Amino acid sequence: MNKLRTALATAAAGALGLAALATAPAQAAAQPAFLAASQMPPSSTPWTATQVFTGIPENGGALCAPYKIPAQNTRYREFTTELDTNGVQITTVARTEADAVKLVDTLRKALAGCGPLLERQNPGLQAVSAAHGKVAVEEGAWVYSLDTADPQIGNTDIHLFAVGRDGRTVTLVRWGQMGDLKDAPVAAFRTTTKTAVNKLWP
Repeated sequence: MNKLRTALATAAAGALGLAALATAPAQAAAQPAFLAASQMPPSSTPWTATQVFTGIPENGGALCAPYKIPAQNTRYREFTTELDTNGVQITTVARTEADAVKLVDTLRKALAGCGPLLERQNPGLQAVSAAHGKVAVEEGAWVYSLDTADPQIGNTDIHLFAVGRDGRTVTLVRWGQMGDLKDAPVAAFRTTTKTAVNKLWP
């Protein structure tokens, strides 16, 4: 379970599956904006954020889908607190809006089916995925959860995910900590999701 938690803490779940990404001239000079630490869901200890890095996080392949996220036109920022709470935002600019739509669909399917896939890959693990609806922002965003438990070890983890789109730009946000779904700030995470998509482009 510790291995699972480490992987979830360092990966953005889903497969950002685009065959190719390129920056169009209209956005060549600009880059999508990222969440600030203070815009993550409230925590008992303050959030801190890394700088924005180019490419994908180390060990950034998702557990629930193939490792497909290209480094080109992709950037990320990681978030942590003093407790066992963490997060990441990964943002990528697709070559066309049609590619961005396909990417969102790929991510949504991966997040929705994550629990059953993890149970097949990890005998004894209990993993439940749930959808928490659409967020009305730009071209839309969708929120999901992944609740995992290992009865043999006694560990439980809860993760919230969101995938949203503004034109050709797709962003994925993850929040995670030890605990159950009842411990997760779903409403606050929906607010974080809306902020993340709104901030992408002025």
